[in-house]
Amino acid sequence: MPRKPRFFLPGLPVHIVQRGHSREPVFFDDDDYRAYLRWLKEGAERYKVEIHAYVLMTNHIHILATAGDTEGITRMMQYVGRWYVPYINRTYGSSGSIWEGRYKASLIHDEEYLLSCMRYIELNPVRADMVRSPAHYRWSSYRHNGQGKGDDLITPHALYLALGKTLPTRLTAYKALFKAHLDKGVLDDIRSAWQTGTPLGNDFFRQKIEAKLKCRVGQARRGRPRKLSGKAE
Repeated sequence: MPRKPRFFLPGLPVHIVQRGHSREPVFFDDDDYRAYLRWLKEGAERYKVEIHAYVLMTNHIHILATAGDTEGITRMMQYVGRWYVPYINRTYGSSGSIWEGRYKASLIHDEEYLLSCMRYIELNPVRADMVRSPAHYRWSSYRHNGQGKGDDLITPHALYLALGKTLPTRLTAYKALFKAHLDKGVLDDIRSAWQTGTPLGNDFFRQKIEAKLKCRVGQARRGRPRKLSGKAE
């Protein structure tokens, strides 16, 4: 069965998800998280990709990023994989790929979904019952986006910057978004989009994307998304 193609457009945010093989852990120690973030930063800088949000869970990762060309995301993820997989195999005496196939990705309509997608990503540890607040989880972008702590991996998106003219007002506005739970419909839409590779946005946005690419992208998932086992995704 041929691989399902992935499509990227310059300047459009992309939600990236990659899971461990058979949902097995891909991070075992603090040094593993640090190593992944180091190579992610190197890959993002090398291929001119801006990272807006991320979370590293025990057995999967989420990244929200924007690339300047159609190859940046793919090259960045390949770069991370070339370093991180051998590192894990060497460190823990394992072999082979640690990932469950290729990463999944969906284009994001920034005006409609970008801030919701950031919340979806940074709330992952809360949905997984690992912490009570995203501020309590070390391996995500929330401490930067919600608390103003330094993280040189992050490049703020224009819509995040538009939350306030100063850093304190932006932080206050961003934290206010987390006082309410994500709407279940939005949660399901985000999850269904990355699972199927479907652009996340309204019908006009999807039609615009398909017109630019001159092909149908992704596949609408009928019914409720399948129930996920293990940690939240």
